[in-house]
This record gives sequence, C-alpha cells and structure tokens, in this order.
Amino acid sequence: MYHFYTIALIAFVINGAATLSSYGQKAINPIIHADVPDISMIRVDDTYYMSSTTMHMNPGVPIMKSKDLVNWEIVSYASTSLGSTDDLKLENGKDMYGKGSWASSLRYHEGIFYVSTFSGNTGKTYIYSTENIEEGPWKTIEFKPSMHDHTLFFEEGKAYLIWGAGTIKIVELKSDLSGIIPDSEQVLIENANDPIQEEIMLPAEGSQMFKVKDKYYLFNIAWPRGGMRTVIIHRADSLKGPYKGKIALQDKGVAQGGLIDTPEGDWYAFLFRDNGAVGRIPYLVPITWKAGWPEIGVEGVVPMELDNLPINKGLVPGIVASDNFKRKKGERALPLVWQWNHNPVDKLWSINGKKGYLSMKTDRIDKDLLAARNTLTQRTIGPESMGTIKIDVSDMKEGDLAGLTLLQKDYGFIGVQVQKGQKKLVMKKATEEKEKEIASIEFSGESVLLRAVCDFKDAKDEATFFYSTNGKQWKQLGDVLQMKYTLPHFMGYRFGLFYFATEEPGGQVKFDHYEIDDQITY
Repeated sequence: MYHFYTIALIAFVINGAATLSSYGQKAINPIIHADVPDISMIRVDDTYYMSSTTMHMNPGVPIMKSKDLVNWEIVSYASTSLGSTDDLKLENGKDMYGKGSWASSLRYHEGIFYVSTFSGNTGKTYIYSTENIEEGPWKTIEFKPSMHDHTLFFEEGKAYLIWGAGTIKIVELKSDLSGIIPDSEQVLIENANDPIQEEIMLPAEGSQMFKVKDKYYLFNIAWPRGGMRTVIIHRADSLKGPYKGKIALQDKGVAQGGLIDTPEGDWYAFLFRDNGAVGRIPYLVPITWKAGWPEIGVEGVVPMELDNLPINKGLVPGIVASDNFKRKKGERALPLVWQWNHNPVDKLWSINGKKGYLSMKTDRIDKDLLAARNTLTQRTIGPESMGTIKIDVSDMKEGDLAGLTLLQKDYGFIGVQVQKGQKKLVMKKATEEKEKEIASIEFSGESVLLRAVCDFKDAKDEATFFYSTNGKQWKQLGDVLQMKYTLPHFMGYRFGLFYFATEEPGGQVKFDHYEIDDQITY
C-alpha cells in the first residue's frame, strides 16, 4: 500500500502541476482532470461516446461525447432514477452514499445503443437502450441479481454479461434482455489474478470484453498487496475460452478500462487513476500490437504527452459550466453538467428563467448537510478550481442554512445561518462524521457572494472559503478544509448549492448565479 501511494504521489506532483503550455501543442494526460471513473467507451463512425459512474447523483449514468478522444462534453444520461425507495430519496434517515449506480458498460449493436449498470443497494442490474444516444428516449430493463462490474457483450445474435472478482463468469441473457437464462452461468477464468503471482489485495474485477479481428480480449484489474492497481488482459480464440492471461500495465496505478481505436487505425487504452480528493480521473494510453497482444504504454510507461491527438481545450463548458440561470423559452431547466445529490424533490425547486435565479424551498427539518435533499452539484476539477455563487437569503426561516459546499463525507461549506432571528455567515466542516462550526460573523444583508477554492496541485487537496458583499473584495472565513477521498462516498469532491431547515420549514432562498473557474484568482 505504501509503495503504491508513493508512486502515485510522485506522478501526481509531475502531472498535477502541468499546464498546456508546459507540454506544447499535444494532448496531455489526464484527458479529464475530474471524477469520471469506471469509463466504458465506444466509437460509432467518427464519434466517440463514453459512460461513467456517478453513484448517488441523479440523473445517473452520464453519457459523454467526443470527436477527438480528448475533448468531451456531457450529452445525455441513461437513468433518471433507480427507483423511489427511502435510501434513494434521503428519507427516514436512509441514504445511498457510495452506492447507487456503479460501473457501466456501453455498447452499440445493430443500430441500438445499450448501457448496462448495476446497483448494490437495489440489488438489480439495469440495461438502458435507445436509438438516439444524445436525445433518447431511453428504454429501461431491470432484473435481479446485481451483476458487479459486468461487461455487456453481443455475439452471433446472443447477449451476455461477464463479471466477477477473482473468478470471472459469464451468463447468457434472454432474447429481450429482461433477465438471465436459467442455468446459463459458466466460469470463464477460474483465477484471473494468476498473472500477478503475488498476494492480492483486490481480486481481478472491472471486466470489459472486446473482440478484435478473430480474438477475444478480456480486461480486468487487480491490486497486489503493497503494489498498485494493475491491468490484466486475458486472450482467447473463442468467447468461452480457454483464456491465457498476462500483466498488461503496471504504472502510476492507471488501470481499469479497455480498448478504443480511431478511424485512422490508432489504438488506445482508456483507463483511470485514483487521484486523491478530486476523484478518479481518465487517461488515454497508446497501444501497439505485438504477436496478437495489445502492448499498453511506451515501454510500459503511461506517457503524459499523446502524439497524434489534439490539445486539451479544458473541461469548461463540456464537463462543468457556469450558470446564470437565465433561460430562453424551451431551454432545458438544468444543463447536463448539473446533478442532484440523491433523487430531487421537484416541488421544492424551480428556475425563473426570465429573472435568472434558482429558487429552493424547504418542507421538513434536517439534521445536517448530508441529510438535506436537493443539494445541486457539479464536479470539482484539477489541478485547481474555484466555485462562486450569489445567493438571496431574505426569505430564510429560523434555523435555516444555505450556501456553497464541497461535498464528500468530510465536507466543508460556507453559508448563511439564521439563529435567534439574526443572520450570520458561517464556515463549517465535518470530519469523522461530526459537523463543527469553525468560524462565524454577523451578517445583515439580503444577498451575499460565496466562494469555495480547491487546490489539488502537488497532492495538497486543500480548500478554503471566502465571502464578498460587493464582488470586489473577498475575505476568507474559517480555516482550511483538508479534502479526503473516502470510500463511504466513493466520489471526488463536488461543488454543491444547498439549502435546508433545522427548526422551521417553509423558507426560501434564491441562487442568482453559479460560476466555475479553472484557475484560482483570489
């Protein structure tokens, strides 16, 4: 474990501080410096599509599009909700943090796009399909059991799911994909960890199956104890095997993904890397073919520069974007960069597109931020980023809290709180699941600007919070939030607009705008 994090830290120091100018006019890794894990990718003609994991966020299973493999934009979501149980809705003390929809598998077959995923808290596998991946509509099929980190694969008119942890299995689906054909389960690979030949901390999982020419290639990852996340590839002449495996990449912990080719015939592996508080971030790694095997990297190393690909144009506005909440008639109420924390309560939020504000209301009492519904989120981005809001707090009730958070289990926020009829600006943070007020000052205005600043460079993972009454002078409130990627939430930090009541429901706040910057300017 220590060895892995030492290597990851060194690589992050090199890569985290990199800028486009330092690498020249080439694409650089990571291709997306934000939390886009468990990626699955396809190419249809000259267009690439990618799906990812967003767990407890709603809508879920985001679909991203690119024309060049480097610059991406969110174009759709396959899922609007996994259901309406208490844990999905943050009701009766239940939640689905770190759960929800996990790794997905994106496929294109006979003119139809398919995205499959699974959920541990619902115990189901989901298959979404559409003829138009960008516009929908999406058809939903769900069935039990939940097939962990599976890959969907079509072969000669049949559909299969391949999954496992250590032992990799395959099942055949019914012709309408509505469930598993009874007694169809078979073992593909008895011990997929074998190529590592070391003690395993995380057994082989994250399966993704590909057919190239007449060969079958199954990608998995495993994590040797004291080492790093490692790509393992198994190859066979037929889908059911037998399979022969080998270690394909062991560098910087970049792992889990599969194969993609360009119209020009270049090949890449799409993989991701655990990268601290910003989350799990995608990399492209060049592939050369030798003796029928994909060789990943440049002499086994993940390059920071990528030949034959255009430069990164940045993540704004394709992955994250500012929003003034002004809308023209017929425009989408919320752009696709936004996701709610858990299922939203639609009657408690609205957008006045003409005047340009997002309104939030309360109808119950909540104990803290993690229990509050209708927190509206966007990804943080690295190596640094800054989120700013303006909020009207004139209609808040006694005990209300509203503002801007950096959301994870160990969260922090700056906001306005009403206590004994008086407003105050507060900075609070939660560590070890206990929320604590760090600083507060009296406040008498009707609106205020709030800012959260994230520094992910050199593995600092530090956040600070600021306020302004005029948009010109900014003052820090409170101390530093040491951001930590935690498994109970299993997600990189997110900027979040929040409002909840602790004593008296029925209040309202108005968010005038949200602005995100990829440089710290304070």
